[in-house]
Amino acid sequence: MPDAYILGIESSCDETGAAVVRSGQGVLSNIVASQIATHQPYGGVVPELASREHLRAIVPVVRQALAEAGQTYQSVDAIAVTQGPGLAGALLVGISYAKALAFALEKPLIAVNHLEGHIHAVLLHQRKMEQRQSENADLHFPVLALVVSGGHTHLYLAQLQENLWTYRNIGHTRDDAAGEAFDKVAKLLGLGYPGGPIIDRLAPHGDPHAVKFQTSQIKHPDRRDHKRGDHTQHRAEEDGLQFDFSYSGIKTAVLRYVETENLKPAIEARRQALAGIGTPTLEDVRGLSDRQLLNLVASFQRSMVDDLVVKTLAAARAYDVRTLFVSGGVAANRELRATFEREAGMEGLPVFFPSRALSTDNAAMIAAAAFPKFLRREFVAMDFCADAGMALR
Repeated sequence: MPDAYILGIESSCDETGAAVVRSGQGVLSNIVASQIATHQPYGGVVPELASREHLRAIVPVVRQALAEAGQTYQSVDAIAVTQGPGLAGALLVGISYAKALAFALEKPLIAVNHLEGHIHAVLLHQRKMEQRQSENADLHFPVLALVVSGGHTHLYLAQLQENLWTYRNIGHTRDDAAGEAFDKVAKLLGLGYPGGPIIDRLAPHGDPHAVKFQTSQIKHPDRRDHKRGDHTQHRAEEDGLQFDFSYSGIKTAVLRYVETENLKPAIEARRQALAGIGTPTLEDVRGLSDRQLLNLVASFQRSMVDDLVVKTLAAARAYDVRTLFVSGGVAANRELRATFEREAGMEGLPVFFPSRALSTDNAAMIAAAAFPKFLRREFVAMDFCADAGMALR
């Protein structure tokens, strides 16, 4: 069949994205307007401000994406947009604009789950690197996908049959997502926003074993009395919730360490110093970080990474998966990537990541995830709505 050019639009949180992707494979453009400067003074995303910034950015971002791709509004074959999950107001900006374009241009409209977009970002990277000789030729199913970001920490079993991707959630966070824990700890320590990349860059300068942290071990009394079968996957299904995550506890443990070690004066001094710089660099942050802080940051990151890797690989063994995906904003973390590659490699399990540029929220992943739906003509009517709590199935 001829190539299909899909215009993707992403506005689920604090990044306004637009991209043109050819047949789910070729990234012709991928434009992202960041809102970091807007939310930095607050140490986190302010939903009302995010919506306002999406309104300002979406038209020029889409125009730039089309121009860089050498396409026009009329030449694209379909428009894809994130339906959820995400911030309701932010989602509505992208959806309203996508609906207006689809209606005016008489183009088919495709609704995409943001989490599925993150999973397809891995496939997009594989295709971009020309490691795929044919569609899904080097993938062995089922695939276990860890989607780990500021708002999500999920484990999905993914299957593919005749261009239909299906997903079953076998683990999720009970409270804070992993990326949220990174950002909150960075804010607590006066390191700036967004916290994940800052901690990632500071951690190699500290001792990861200096402070002992324990992540939550979740109990499941509701599953305790189930009778067990002999089949591995059947047993895994009965005990699936053992692969849930919880990161509010480690965040509290960092707070207790700060209080016990009387670190608050140093934290406040660092916060004020960074505020006076305006746009601080990593070297600015490092210069204001003593050995004790660097050790604390390194120990926190090691505990987070170990928990993500151990639980994901345990799920992979329980469900006998053949391929592992790790995606989402936290997938850009260097220690997480290195640990997954080492530990999964020891078990003979291939693990794939998106490029760092495609790990964070972007519209190329939305356009890529829309392509199988385009092939099945799975289009939505103009009355579809944003779904802030949308599940992936």
